[in-house]
Amino acid sequence: MADSPRVAMIDYGSGNLRSVEKALQHAGAEVFRAASPDALADCAAIVLPGVGSFGDCARSLQERGLTDPLRAWLAADRPYLGICLGYQILFATSEESPEARGLAHWPGNVVRFPSRKDLKVPHMGWNNLEYRAHDPLFGGLPDPAFLYFVHSYYPEPSEPDLITAACTHGVPFAAACRRGNVRGVQFHPEKSQDTGLRMLENFVGELRGATN
Repeated sequence: MADSPRVAMIDYGSGNLRSVEKALQHAGAEVFRAASPDALADCAAIVLPGVGSFGDCARSLQERGLTDPLRAWLAADRPYLGICLGYQILFATSEESPEARGLAHWPGNVVRFPSRKDLKVPHMGWNNLEYRAHDPLFGGLPDPAFLYFVHSYYPEPSEPDLITAACTHGVPFAAACRRGNVRGVQFHPEKSQDTGLRMLENFVGELRGATN
């Protein structure tokens, strides 16, 4: 479709990207996989889905020459959606991989859920969002909205105004953040049925409006 915005889905060599790709296509995007800087030349937005470890992701982005182009993209406030690890990598450091450095776009650190007998880690399954700030990404979503999570670590932004939605699993944590056109979500919209698909449709709809 002529009005389908081109979305570059970062392929850093880890995990199955097909479910995110299919969900974005269903939401109306033209999706292609980007594994090199040249692939980012002609796209309306970048989506970085995430599986694996913080350190593996950071190293793979560096090895593929994607770290600096991604930092430049973020610094220019161009549309970006980070999912799970793609959200965590927006921060500089993670307790999961202390030696690795992320994209360092937002201030803060990624931390592990506390070790407690009454707290199951990883946090896996459905949980509800607690909206903290307006974001068109959440337009039309139920309140509360239930999304699907799979993670043992979560970001702790040092600037609370970044947080657009929170969630609680033993402790409250930042489930979604936004500044300008850069967003990150800890949950998996591609695994969150109609609610997650609606969120991706909102994301693609914004891109369509920006490119018309």
